[in-house]
Amino acid sequence: MLFQCQWMARGLFDQTSIVVRQDSFYKYHTEEEIALAHANRFDFDHPDALDMPMFAACLADLKACRQSNIPVYSFAEHQRLDETKYLYGASVIITEGIMALHDPSLRALYDLKVFVQCDSDLMLARRIQRDVKERDRSVEGVLEQYIRYVKPAFDNFVLPTSRYADIVVPGSNNSVAIDLISTHVRRQMNERARHFRKNMACTSIDKCLKPNDSHEDWNVIVLPQTPQLKGIYTTLRNEKTSRQDFIFFVDRLATFLAEKAMELLPYRDKVITTPTETAYSGKEPDVKHICGVSIIRSGGPLEKGLQRVLSDVAIGSLLVQSDAKTGEPLLLHVMLPKCIRHRRLAVDTWVFLLDAQIGTGASAFMAIRTLLDHGVQQDHIIFVTFLVAHNGGISVLHKAFPKVRIVCGAVDEGLRETWLEHYHSEGEGHHYGDGRKVWIMEPGMGQIGDRYYL
Repeated sequence: MLFQCQWMARGLFDQTSIVVRQDSFYKYHTEEEIALAHANRFDFDHPDALDMPMFAACLADLKACRQSNIPVYSFAEHQRLDETKYLYGASVIITEGIMALHDPSLRALYDLKVFVQCDSDLMLARRIQRDVKERDRSVEGVLEQYIRYVKPAFDNFVLPTSRYADIVVPGSNNSVAIDLISTHVRRQMNERARHFRKNMACTSIDKCLKPNDSHEDWNVIVLPQTPQLKGIYTTLRNEKTSRQDFIFFVDRLATFLAEKAMELLPYRDKVITTPTETAYSGKEPDVKHICGVSIIRSGGPLEKGLQRVLSDVAIGSLLVQSDAKTGEPLLLHVMLPKCIRHRRLAVDTWVFLLDAQIGTGASAFMAIRTLLDHGVQQDHIIFVTFLVAHNGGISVLHKAFPKVRIVCGAVDEGLRETWLEHYHSEGEGHHYGDGRKVWIMEPGMGQIGDRYYL
């Protein structure tokens, strides 16, 4: 089954796919059971050897687009380890294992069930090769375990589950079957696809912030438009500004935004003693965990400002880029702090989400959705950005995530749809032939990430 799933994963190379293996879900063993295992006297091929409820729970989380922490099992030690493997964001989830069709709770989760039928001699040969090479077993031990446990388990538990399969494929020379399955999965993925960025831009045109609307009604907090702030934006918007000056003023502006965002945290009273031995009643953030998450790379220019305000803050990252064919936002990379990767911590975590601007809002939508999938509370997300488009996706974001607050320095009037040949941006647009339809903020600040880093 393992080799079959690996081939299927290669057949789906243009999709984000992961393989979840049954072997990761062996139960935690006692010392007596470990001793039996080393003597080849423990039955690992019985359904009771697996933690089926955990197996189903992890798959359910992944299918619901939530993160999951898969247990790690050591075949050398015959024991489940304390560490876990973090998984999130797969479009296609492939489950493999001889008991993958045995449990009803597992079968209920699958969109497609495949049983691989293989000759018993070939199965034994593959098992010997795998266990000797990968699990440091002896040939004699593999044969003893096969006769005592593996073959009876196959006859009693594995083979009967073939009746639950949607497709039965041969265990060798099965490239045609793999191609058919891959084609079916790709078709299902295409049918479920949405023209996300285009809809975000078009839907918001008639639902944008009106001139007399209060920004607070949309949970948008704009910095006071002081002469100093307008001067900073004048410098940043000027295409003739040197890179050195651009970086300097971006860092200043990022610090202002971070300080404003800090005001949105809950605070509690705190009494301290000053150097003059005087009691002082002050405040401190009333949060268990706080971190930043930057959308690569346009969110990078905001990181230094956040670190100036919170010197020891952990900062994670998300990479959201446009699909080369459709222009739709794709989540290609997730590196989040520990307080978000574990859902039990994420519920008490406050997150400063960093991105240079909110235009169509597609990247922002995906980033917020990612945090919610990890268990972060919606009202614990504070989006920090330089610019928001007046007629962009801000209305759609507010409708989808009404408790998320946005801190920005300015609101630009325009989000212009245009067509550019060979356009390379930080993530806006559709792809048509050799060109790309894009939405450009006006007056804007240009490609902020490029101007800051290049």
